[in-house]
Amino acid sequence: MNQLDFAGRTAVVSGGAQGIGAAIVERLRSSGARVQIWDLDGSPAVDVSEPESVDAALRAALKELGKIDVLVNNAGIAGKNVPTIDYPIEEWQRVLRINLTSQFLCCRAVAPSMVAAGYGRIVNIASIAGKEGNPNAVAYSASKAGVISLTKSLGKELARSGVLVNCVTPAAAKTAIFDQMTEEHIQYMLSKIPMNRFVNVDEIASLVCWLASAECSFSTGAVFDISGGRATY
Repeated sequence: MNQLDFAGRTAVVSGGAQGIGAAIVERLRSSGARVQIWDLDGSPAVDVSEPESVDAALRAALKELGKIDVLVNNAGIAGKNVPTIDYPIEEWQRVLRINLTSQFLCCRAVAPSMVAAGYGRIVNIASIAGKEGNPNAVAYSASKAGVISLTKSLGKELARSGVLVNCVTPAAAKTAIFDQMTEEHIQYMLSKIPMNRFVNVDEIASLVCWLASAECSFSTGAVFDISGGRATY
């Protein structure tokens, strides 16, 4: 694993207790960063979909770390795999709250201190589904499309501040999120990937951590694909 220079840097990773988030945390720490995890499975638990919880976590992070150089918005769920016309309204609201509103809340909370410092890197985890739309996954697809637009909007707003905002759009990775999906949906996703395999979480972490580093200096409001050839634009 190539080492990136995160000496003296601090980071917050939401949903960092397992899966993609845990791989990102491991790579950041191995590259010298001090990292705090915001996760319902963390200690203390942080519900990034609730403003009060995010505000409390921000205060704790600034007290412990002194600053936040990097924010990785990774927390998310798959939601149900059912046709749009049958999709429960409550489930739609839950998926949008956890996948999209949480990223808005974390960006809104953390960005001001980054702007004040004149440096920051925000990396939002979206999905190839946000670009193409997966059938029987309307809430997930719509939430990830929202993450892409959130990234573009905030990236433009902060373009001259020293704070860069980018997102990645991975194909599916074999993590605990598969437990929320039907086998039919999993096979559908695999069939769309020309490389005919799922992405490895370490591969995603590699791209995310480069985007979170000082080496990434002229990309903002951008979408970086890691989809095994699935993405067509």
